[in-house]
Amino acid sequence: MSAPDTDCFRAFYVHKFRAVLGKNRLIFPGEKVLLAWSGGPSSSSMVWQVLEGLSRDSAKRLRFVPGVVYVDEGAACGRSPADRAHTVAEMRLLLQAVGFPWHVVTLEEVFSLPPSVLRCFPQEPVGAVGTYKVAVDSYLQQQHALGPERAGGSPIPAQEGERAGQPCSHDPRGLAGPQPAAQTEALSQLFGSVKTLTAKEELLHTLRTHLILHVARTHGYSKVMTGDSCTRLAIKLMTSLALGRGAFLAWDTGFSDERHGDVVVVRPMRDHTLKEVAFYNRLFAVPSVLAPAMDTRAPEKASIHRLMEGFLLRLQVQFPSTVSTVYRTSEKLVKAPRDGRATGPRCLLCLCALDIDASDSATAFGAQTLDFSQTQPPTPRAEAGSPTEVGSAQDCCQGAGPCRRDDPRARVMEQLCYSCRANMKDVPSFDLLPPYILAEAQLRSQRYWLATQWGALPGCGASFWAAAPGDKFPACGFPQGLTRHPGVSGRGQR
Repeated sequence: MSAPDTDCFRAFYVHKFRAVLGKNRLIFPGEKVLLAWSGGPSSSSMVWQVLEGLSRDSAKRLRFVPGVVYVDEGAACGRSPADRAHTVAEMRLLLQAVGFPWHVVTLEEVFSLPPSVLRCFPQEPVGAVGTYKVAVDSYLQQQHALGPERAGGSPIPAQEGERAGQPCSHDPRGLAGPQPAAQTEALSQLFGSVKTLTAKEELLHTLRTHLILHVARTHGYSKVMTGDSCTRLAIKLMTSLALGRGAFLAWDTGFSDERHGDVVVVRPMRDHTLKEVAFYNRLFAVPSVLAPAMDTRAPEKASIHRLMEGFLLRLQVQFPSTVSTVYRTSEKLVKAPRDGRATGPRCLLCLCALDIDASDSATAFGAQTLDFSQTQPPTPRAEAGSPTEVGSAQDCCQGAGPCRRDDPRARVMEQLCYSCRANMKDVPSFDLLPPYILAEAQLRSQRYWLATQWGALPGCGASFWAAAPGDKFPACGFPQGLTRHPGVSGRGQR
């Protein structure tokens, strides 16, 4: 490429990144944004775009406050401790060179996550009062009041002990050093027990998302940026269809994903193809750290993800508009909740809306529910007239409530969407799952059972079942924070 061509390509590449952010206007000035950096080409290019957008020489500077998170997934991929340490050391050098506050965590830390990570909290209002333009004007006035030196410099403030180019002081276990052998062994056993590569990749994506979400909430980030490119999103769309996630395509592949409530996931690289990313990184020396993934050297038919990737890339070679056509289709998808409701029960793992169908309904979910219910042993009913001590710790439900289920599989499976339920069938034992998943499943089951008991009280039945999920019930004394669906979580217990 000649110099004029290089400059033209760079301007085009940068414009696409800035345009997708400016068109959606979801990130307000001064807002803290967490950049999910995997070390790959696309996420590395995203971090460099943010770095250049915050520089003084930028024509239209970005005005948010960035931070970077890197998740070490080596234990799930079967890498040795020496290889993992080498990769983390390379990432630390790049993170220090970037100069943003950074957080290095390991996937083993999912075994110490709180159950609250699986709950959706209302989104906090950001920016100034009114529209995005009002927020920008308010931010510029604040910068002008700070003086020319502060206004012309980097917008990254030193907040909560976080300094640019330094690890966050309150990251668990500091610099993501060697994890306890018990957690590493537990993670290896979990992924080693999964039968198929498809289920392994879905479980890895779920645990990684939960960990990044926890880091964002812990350190006050309201947005999370991922480096999903146009090519990757096209592959993800076809894969999600094959996995039974057609109802959630708008969240899985759209520019923004608001399923978590207070933390919104955005995908600013969704207009860039992998070829454009590769050319940009090569021409402008964007560094990246490549590490073996779970599907490295796996045959094409080893998983649905690999099969769809090979299928689309082969079509792209013969028909160059394949990826763009699939990608443009995803842009037309609308995030419409089922039956026009914005609230409702959520899947325990992916946190999407849980489609609850009766076991006799003519749907795949209903058939799956019927098949699952027939495999469960019969439950002995409590004797008539026997007292029920709801508050007692021992035999609190008298064998009729959620405590009767010693097998965590029964509690977890009934709170999963169709896709997650199909994937979790390849997990032989749910005892190997991280404790926060089992704890939240038990809590939701207990809430649902208590809700049914309170709904059976005189004067509470009609009003209870007519109320919307998440409503409080002061008329019949219903405890605040309890809801009537197992998938709905309140903020009463956090």
